[in-house]
Amino acid sequence: MNRRELLKAVPALAAATQLGAQSAAAPAVQCRLRAGLVAYSFRKQLQAKTMTYEALIRYVSELGLDGLDTTVYWFPDTSDQFLATLRRTAYKNAVDLYSIAVRVQLCQPTAELQRVEVENARKWVDVAQKIGAGHVRVFGGAIPKGATQEQAIPWAVEVLKPAAEYAGSKGVVLGVEDDGGLSATAEPTVEIVKRAGSPFAGINIDTGNFPKNGYAQAALCIPYAVSTHFKENIAGEDGAKQKADWGRLLGMFAKAGYRGYISLEYEGTEDSETAVPRLAEELRVGVRRYSV
Repeated sequence: MNRRELLKAVPALAAATQLGAQSAAAPAVQCRLRAGLVAYSFRKQLQAKTMTYEALIRYVSELGLDGLDTTVYWFPDTSDQFLATLRRTAYKNAVDLYSIAVRVQLCQPTAELQRVEVENARKWVDVAQKIGAGHVRVFGGAIPKGATQEQAIPWAVEVLKPAAEYAGSKGVVLGVEDDGGLSATAEPTVEIVKRAGSPFAGINIDTGNFPKNGYAQAALCIPYAVSTHFKENIAGEDGAKQKADWGRLLGMFAKAGYRGYISLEYEGTEDSETAVPRLAEELRVGVRRYSV
């Protein structure tokens, strides 16, 4: 190699060396996280009508969070006018209305009840689309008296599969939350989603809802995660609630390459108006640490 060729090669070699060093330092997989708030955190105020959804959107913006999971339970209506107002308020405040949480119950033992629940899911998918949300949270539902978990899982699939097909046609993903009943624990929740076999069906992991072994249960669900709720507490191996180690949880999601929202859902006894700002800052710091 002559001197001219060598001079040309030096910058390229330096760049390659630097890139190699960066690659060696980078994790094998990368995650992209966003910090959000679940509207349920202000359920008392929304139910009492001392806070509006528009005010909550502005509050989320002031907290420096990226988005709001709307929890539709206290919507005054689902008219186009109301939904358009929400969407405009969110846009003007740079807040993403990324998810809606609804009371769809998947486990229905008869074909007629299953059809009713599919229609219920379709209705809320349409609402999600109108406000620009890409995710709808649903529940596994209660196992009917006298039925077994093995019987109940196929019933839930009969609702989730057509509901996910419709959601997919609108560009919306359904997330089954671990929250009592059929989806109280990771194993049946994962099984429901796997049997549905849809890219538009996943798990909305609520790390604080598992009755035991919260970290291990969350780990089983992470490969299927489409949205996530963090609470202050998490269940230990014996089922006793303990302060959740958000750093540990975030590390688990980061290692798995999760990309999506980590949502604060506050259910404690402290006034949410003092607890939420403190916890929101903790979440923001953690998300920035682990996200690309």
